[in-house]
Amino acid sequence: MDLLWPGFLYLLVLIPLLIGIYAWVLRRRRRFTLRYSSLALIRDAQPRRTGLRRHLPFALFLLALASLIAALSRPAAVLSLPTNEATIIFAIDVSGSMRSRDIPPNRLEAAENAALTFIQHQKATTQIGLVAFSTFAEVVQTPTPDQGTLQSAIESLTLGRRTAIGSGILKSLDAIAQVDPTVAPSYNEGDPGPAPTPVPKGDYAPDIIVLLTDGVSNYGPLPLDAARQAADRGVRVYTIGFGTPNGSIPFDNGGAGGGFGFNPGPQGGFGQGFGGFGGFGGFRAGIDVTTLKQIASMTGGQYYAASSASELENVFQSLPTYLITKHEILELSVAFAAFGAALVLAAILLSLRWNPLP
Repeated sequence: MDLLWPGFLYLLVLIPLLIGIYAWVLRRRRRFTLRYSSLALIRDAQPRRTGLRRHLPFALFLLALASLIAALSRPAAVLSLPTNEATIIFAIDVSGSMRSRDIPPNRLEAAENAALTFIQHQKATTQIGLVAFSTFAEVVQTPTPDQGTLQSAIESLTLGRRTAIGSGILKSLDAIAQVDPTVAPSYNEGDPGPAPTPVPKGDYAPDIIVLLTDGVSNYGPLPLDAARQAADRGVRVYTIGFGTPNGSIPFDNGGAGGGFGFNPGPQGGFGQGFGGFGGFGGFRAGIDVTTLKQIASMTGGQYYAASSASELENVFQSLPTYLITKHEILELSVAFAAFGAALVLAAILLSLRWNPLP
C-alpha cells in the first residue's frame, strides 16, 4: 500500500494532544468533586459505570480520527491485472561490434534468428515493434501483430558504428506512445511544456522493452537517464547482454563501421579500442553488465546474459510475456473514511446510552 498525500499524516499529532486534554479534564473534574459525609450513599445512588464504559466512546473517537486522517493521505493499493493489450518493443544494438563471429554466423544474425523464433511463438494479438540503435536510434517497425511484416523488418537490419543505448530506450518509449495513449513519449530538456508526471511507484504499463546489446554505451543520452524516463512511465525494460568474453570484431573494409573505425568510450577516451587494422585482427568488445543491470532494476525489469544463439533463444522464451499484466491504482480513501464515520457514530451512540443527557 502506498500513500499519495503522505503529508496529511502529520495530523496524527492531534491524537496524543487530545489524549492529554482528556486526561487533564478528568483530573480537573476530580479536583472539584463535592465532599459528602457518607460516600456509601452516593455510590448507592449513582448508576454502575465501569472503566470500559467510561473511556470506550473516547477511544472509538480517537480511532475514528486516525482513520479519517489516513483517508486524507489517500492510501492506495496497486493491483496486477492481466491484459491482452500488450506491446513489446525489441531494441536491438546494430553497432559494428555486432559483426563479431564469436556467435555464428555473427551476433546480429543470431539475434535476428532468435527474435524471429520468439515472434513466431507469440499470440496473433500481441503487438511487437522494432527499434534499431547504433549512433542514433530509429523505429524500424511500429508495433504490429503482423508477423510477416515483423520478419521483413528484422531481416532489413544493417550495421552502424557506435552504441547509443540511451537513444534506443527513448525511441522505444516513443514507439510505445504511438499505440498506448497512457504512456507519454520521451522528453528532452527544452521541449515545450512540462515533463510528464511520474506514475505512482509500482504502477506499470502493459508494455515492455527488450533491449539487446553487446557493448558499452558511447554515444547519445546517458542510459540511466533514459531508464529513469522509462521508470517514470511505468515501462519495464528487460536487458540482454549478448556475446562472449573473447568476442572480437573482424577487420572488414566493406562493412558498416568497419576498417578504421574506433568507438570513444563513455568518458570520451578510446574505450573500445581500434576497429581493426589488418594485422591486429580486430578488438574485443565488452558488455557493460553493471549499467544493464541498473536499467533493469530501475524500471522493474530483469537482466539476462546470453553467450550463444541457443542461450539467447532460451532468454527470449523466458521473458515474462506469456502473461503481461498492467498495474492499476486502487484508492482506499473511501474505505478509511467510511470506517472512521462508523466509529464516530458508534462512539456517539454508546456515549448517549451509557451517559444519557439530563
